[in-house]
This record gives sequence, structure tokens and C-alpha cells, in this order.
Amino acid sequence: MRLYDTATRTVRDFVPRTPGQVGMYLCGLTLQGGPHIGHLRGGVNYDVLRRWLTHSGYQVRLIRNVTDIDDKILVKSVEAGEPFWAIAYANERRLARDYATLGVLPPTYEPRATGHIPEMIELIKLLIDKGHAYPAEDGSGDVYFDVRSYPAYGALSGQRVDAMEPADDAPARGKRDPRDFALWKGAKADEPAEASWPSPWGPGRPGWHIECSAMCWRYLGEEFDIHGGGLDLIFPHHENEIAQSRAAGFDFARHWVHVALLNLGGTKMAKSLGNVLNVEALVAKGIRPVELRYYITAPHYRSAIDYSDEALHEAASAYRRLEGFVQRAVERVGAGEPADLPAGFVEAMNDDLNTSRALAVVHDTVREGNAALAGGDDAAAASALSSVRAMLGVLGLDPLNPQWTTEATAGLTDVVDSLVALALDQRAAARTRKDWAAADAVRDQLKQAGVVVEDTPAGPRWTLSDGA
Repeated sequence: MRLYDTATRTVRDFVPRTPGQVGMYLCGLTLQGGPHIGHLRGGVNYDVLRRWLTHSGYQVRLIRNVTDIDDKILVKSVEAGEPFWAIAYANERRLARDYATLGVLPPTYEPRATGHIPEMIELIKLLIDKGHAYPAEDGSGDVYFDVRSYPAYGALSGQRVDAMEPADDAPARGKRDPRDFALWKGAKADEPAEASWPSPWGPGRPGWHIECSAMCWRYLGEEFDIHGGGLDLIFPHHENEIAQSRAAGFDFARHWVHVALLNLGGTKMAKSLGNVLNVEALVAKGIRPVELRYYITAPHYRSAIDYSDEALHEAASAYRRLEGFVQRAVERVGAGEPADLPAGFVEAMNDDLNTSRALAVVHDTVREGNAALAGGDDAAAASALSSVRAMLGVLGLDPLNPQWTTEATAGLTDVVDSLVALALDQRAAARTRKDWAAADAVRDQLKQAGVVVEDTPAGPRWTLSDGA
């Protein structure tokens, strides 16, 4: 398997630290607000990577954190007059709900930043002892990382220290260099009293960057295989993580896998810009969660997605074509069992997780399966069905997975099936008495309602149209 590594800017062989085992860390959401589909793209793409590694025989430990203490959360706390932890927890539950809705498997563990203050303090003390960090001399209680003490600072993002803007995470007055970043923030009078913890430098709270380094250390050790997040995290967040972790003596991440952004109107989707779409809003528009997952999965993870309603509905139609084949084939030959994956699919997935090319193999196989159904070749249809289900299963998109056939959906299908069957009985009766106008009227009314009727040798069958 080969993956693009941001640190080396090359697609290179993925070789885990321990044969047969993979440790992965994904920077999760900062919980000042609920998730939107831009946030969820990384979770879905990493879920596909995790599923592929598992299918390839690896034992995967995936850590996906949540940031529940941060400047943005405290601002929301003051604005809303609610405890910061209540805001964070409510948004954490929304995030879990949306991930589950999109079929994202739970991580091995999902740590909260506030649960790992002792590890952060220990790491900061280690950096001070090694001469890479210093307490501010202005009495603020802040502690800063000395970027000049780490010669490789800027390598991940390809920047030179002298060309960098000052770090805006704390006032510059206590810093030796304006680009130094905060490891610990002393308590401030205008911040909630509960948003601070005791430390050797006085009460306060951690800086954003030290949180992830400490949680990586706690759950994956001093060196692990894959670290990732959105492209927007490369600088400063991941640059700072590398600096503080390696300055502490850790080898840290061996491979950096970054996911491109999901944009709206050519601009990054962000709550601060007010240009966000969430899962609930899209489902209310008639997009099923499995179709949204397909939309996110179909492009290569390093390709930007420029959201549009048209593109989303095109993706939904494409998935319904796959789903329609599976349904027709199951009616003819039974569900069967997923087969071995086609070589072209495996090659695509091993080539930097190329889901776009992998899905092209799925669609090609569906075309072959449809031709087999039309030609009455049940053996070929069954073979195609097994291959399609195997490929979609790896991507978390198998239409027969219980995730996508919930009891509520099944109950609704039964009701609709009964109503359509009644209409088809009326159409059949009209055809028997050769009242073609009445038969066509029934068919046209069903079509207007979004139900497409297909006459087959086994009798009429119905499906929902792409626009239904």
C-alpha cells in the first residue's frame, strides 16, 4: 500500500512501525458548535482508510480526539451564559450522532482534552527541562514553546520561521519571539473560573497544540504510524505538534495523511463564515445518509470538494444506480455472500486510497451485472452481485448493510410497497380488459409520485426515481 505523505510530499510505501498493527490519530472537532459536512469529511475518509487497513489484515488502533477546552469554546460560553463543558458536551453528542448516521465506525478511543491535563503538564515540564519551553516573565502564568530552539520548525508546511506571522494565541508581551506559541495559558479574570486547572506555573489551561501531542503520547506512544486531519491543520497545529513532540524526544508520526477541504462557493466551509451545511439539513432535502456518504467518499481524499446541490444529487443518483442493481440481482439470485475483491479495486485502494478509481471498478461491475440480468445469465449476475457487495462493503456503502436498512425504513417500504401493489393491481386489471388508457394513466400517476414501473418477464417491478 502507498500513501501520500505530507511531510515528504511524496506518495510512498506505507510500512507500519509494528508488522500487522497500525496506530492512527485523527484530529477531531473543536466543540464550540455542532458539526457540519466539512468537519465530517475527514471522519468519513479516515473511516474508509481504517476499513481498508482492517480488510488488508492490520489490527488498527484509531484515536480520534475532541477538543473540549479552547478559546472559541470559552467565547461561546460567555456569550450563551452556559458552562463551557455543557456546550462542549452537547456538541460532542451531535458529532457522535452525525458520525453514526453516516456509518462511521466508532474509534478505538475518543479522548477529551480535559481528561488529559496531567499528561499535558508532564509534557510541558519535559520541554522546559530540555530548554525548548519557558514560563513567561510577565506574571501571566503562560508557558511558551521556543520555536528558535527547534531548527526543523516549519518543515511540514514548507515555511521559514523569519517569514511567519506572529502566533496569535496569546499576547506577545510575554514571548521571547512573537512566533512562539502557548503551551499553557494562565487563568484570566474574564474567563470562567471552572476553565482552569492547577499547574506548576499557576492555575490555567492548556494551549490547543499541546493537547493532541499529549493524547498521541498517551494512547499511541512516542512513535506511531499515521497522523492526520484537514489540510487547514497543517499550519500551525500540526507544525506545532511535530515541534513540541520531537523536541521532547519523541519520534512521533511516521506518516502524515491530510484530507482536502469541502468548500461552499469556493470558500472553506466554516461556522465563522456562516456558510455551513449539516447532515440534518441535507436529509431534510431528501438526501439519504448513505447517499451523503457516497458523495463524500467518491472523490479522492486529497481532492477538494466544491459543494453544490447539483453535484450532491448527481452522487445520489449514481449511488441509486448501484443500489438498484443490488436490489434487482437479489430478487433474481438471492443476496449471496460478498466475494473476493476484483484486482482493479484492490490496486486502486492500494494506490493512495484512490476511491474515485475504485468506484469506477464498482460501476463497471454493475454494468456487467445488469447485462447479465438482461441476458438471463444468473450465474454471471450472482458473481457480479458478490463482487459489488464486497467492494461497497469495504467503503461502508453496501445497500444490504443493516446500517442502511433500518426498521423505520423497512416499515415505510412495506407501506409504500402495499400502496404501489394496489395501484399495479388496478393497472393489471385495466390491461386485462384492454383499457390501455386507464393502464397508462395508473403508470403516469405513479411516475408523477416518483415511482418508476418496469415490466419484466416475472411481472411488473417498481423503483423510486432518482428525483424521488
